[in-house]
Amino acid sequence: MSLACAGLRALDFGKMVHGFIKKNDEIDSNLFVGSAMIELYSKCRMLDDALRVFEEYTQPDIVLWTTMITGFEQSGDAVEALSLFTRMVMLGRVCPDAITLVSVVSACGQLLNLKAGISVHGFAVKMGLYSGLSLSNAFLNLYAKTGCVNAASNLFKKMQEKDVISWGSLIACYAHNGAAKEALDVFSEMTHKRVEPNSVTVIGALQACEATCNLEEGKKIHEIAARKGFELDVLVCTALIDMYMNCGSPDEAVELFHRMTKKDAVCWAALLCGCVQNGMGGKSMGIFCNMLSSGIQPDAVVMAKILTACSELGILQQAFCLHGFVIKCGFSNNAFIGGSLIESYSKCCSLDNAIKVFEGINDRDIVIWSSMIAGYGMHGRGREALELFDQMVKNTTIRPNNVTFLSILSACSHVGLVKEGIELFNMMVHEYQLMPNSKHYGIMVDLLGRTGELDKAMGIINQMAVPGGPHVWGALLGACRIHQNTEMGEVAARNLFQLDPDHAGYYILLSNIYASDGKWDDMTKLRTLVKDKMLKKLSGQSRVEVRSEVTIS
Repeated sequence: MSLACAGLRALDFGKMVHGFIKKNDEIDSNLFVGSAMIELYSKCRMLDDALRVFEEYTQPDIVLWTTMITGFEQSGDAVEALSLFTRMVMLGRVCPDAITLVSVVSACGQLLNLKAGISVHGFAVKMGLYSGLSLSNAFLNLYAKTGCVNAASNLFKKMQEKDVISWGSLIACYAHNGAAKEALDVFSEMTHKRVEPNSVTVIGALQACEATCNLEEGKKIHEIAARKGFELDVLVCTALIDMYMNCGSPDEAVELFHRMTKKDAVCWAALLCGCVQNGMGGKSMGIFCNMLSSGIQPDAVVMAKILTACSELGILQQAFCLHGFVIKCGFSNNAFIGGSLIESYSKCCSLDNAIKVFEGINDRDIVIWSSMIAGYGMHGRGREALELFDQMVKNTTIRPNNVTFLSILSACSHVGLVKEGIELFNMMVHEYQLMPNSKHYGIMVDLLGRTGELDKAMGIINQMAVPGGPHVWGALLGACRIHQNTEMGEVAARNLFQLDPDHAGYYILLSNIYASDGKWDDMTKLRTLVKDKMLKKLSGQSRVEVRSEVTIS
């Protein structure tokens, strides 16, 4: 009866049964009955009552110990689970079995306590409890959660018996630890061995496709999910939406979303964030409104993303509305959202409101400072950006990071503060020992190039620790156009043609350099090449907001 109550989580009826048991000494002392009562209280999240029942037994057997340990572990109290296991081992009255260790290893996984997990692994080997499938899967899951890819891989190879849980754990381990190709290889091997994939293995494989932008493989896995009947499972759908969005196929993600019968907050967030990521700001706003109409409340991540969409659209009235919604939802003190608000107002040409948001945040982190510095830079107020950077460095304990230096260097570039920009770049590398990326180098090349310091700009490129990307060579090519340096412009153009051979703008920019230099034959050859390759330069667009209406021209 008590076991039935535990299975049904019928707490009130279970307490009545417990009361009856307490009146019968023979039943009350029965360890099997005690185990059932502990299970009942544990499943009903009444851990104090469960522990009270456990402590009533002076000589608990392994079943009683395991039930109590499992109760703590499954209720999310992993610390107490490990503490109770340690107590059991120290007493030495009973020996843990494989079932006990499964719960203990799961508790280690919850805490991401690899050291404790390795100790339990050694204990299991010593006690000869290592060979069971459930325990092996538990260790596999532990190593996956703690990022021990080699340990998980070696364990998997040694396992004589494997089930779909084993395969799923290894796939997830690879997918979550930067080994997406290996995750897809394991998924392929699993299907070739005719192991039926479940939703967990499919999700792991889709995450690997997302990480590698492997749309072709992602579509194949989508077909498998459809055949197996869990295509419209909420978790699988969310993984599919993430995959399609990251692989640049937002239309397929939107179509799948509309076919879903059940949608949770995570799924809505995946769709909205994906649309923002793909530059679909207007679509994101519509999704956000539909999300609210469906009764789904956005979390901080969604709010930050929709503010990013607002930034890209540049609609000030929407920024005001979203700011009000942020206050209403109680996100005003969230630093991540505060940074997004500052960025949104800055990009919507309302620096004064960005400053008000900044000044209204008492506990400013690096995101807030970097966003405000970037805001000043966007509006050509480089001196104010430098003053704010100086204030952050001298008056707070916050250390600038790569993003902060990107913001302040960009601010210097916009107003031609060459000396200050060079000093900040050197500070970044030598004082803060931060590794510049291609964007930092691109800004430095742009800064030096604008003032005609082309040799110094080339010197920056030659000392780069990372390969020069379009940001770097594009900045140099633009500077060569302004200062009519044909020879260096050709060097920049050759590198850009290798990086993106179908970008018409690079060819046209070089042809303009040739025209300025009077090299009409070279100019004609380039223009002919553009025509033969059927390349087209993308026309620029401007957004103008008038009375809450946005005109694109």
